Amino acid sequence: MSQIKACIFDLDGVIVDTAKYHYVAWRKMCLALGFDITEAQNELLKGVSRTTSLEILLKIGNVNLTDSEKNEQAEKKNNYYLKYIEAMDESEILPGIVDFLKHLKQQNVLIALGSASKNAGLILEKVQLTHFFDAIIDGNAITHAKPNPEVFLKAAAALHQNPTDCLVFEDAQAGVEAALNAGMKVVGIGTPELLGRAHLVTPNLVGYDLAGIEKAIF
Repeated sequence: MSQIKACIFDLDGVIVDTAKYHYVAWRKMCLALGFDITEAQNELLKGVSRTTSLEILLKIGNVNLTDSEKNEQAEKKNNYYLKYIEAMDESEILPGIVDFLKHLKQQNVLIALGSASKNAGLILEKVQLTHFFDAIIDGNAITHAKPNPEVFLKAAAALHQNPTDCLVFEDAQAGVEAALNAGMKVVGIGTPELLGRAHLVTPNLVGYDLAGIEKAIF
């Protein structure tokens, strides 16, 4: 019998790769403010809230804005981003995800989304995965960004599960730390260099089932 009762997935970089759209949208905003950002600098924004991402970028660009100006810029960036994700479809789902979600359903394992994205619901609809999820906790439902464990603890609560019975899938260092801070097991989707504190690290979920993951992490 499975030791894991629920699986909680981050969205960006785990289910779909929207990091590229975030980068293009943030870069467009930054260029309008008079500075540019690299893809490496964009990595600093992974798993981080929109507000915190803006603060990081303004620091990089050495730009000072009032609170109302910050809100205006964050809104501009989001509007750019929304235009890009409007065109998303199932072709953007990352390898192994659909088969793994189907497998979890067959095993009667509960599934939640735990994402800092305020557009998570829209993206799941665009890629036609909403029906797999028993709960969706996104940026609209939380006040503390990862590595604070709030998003994952709320997901566990929404599923009526103990945190220790939950398994998180994350692609960002801040997300891995948030899962650990929640007392949960965590699978890192990416490289050991970046996600070495996860209980298991893999480039994707191709060929995995829950039994194989449990064997590796327990």
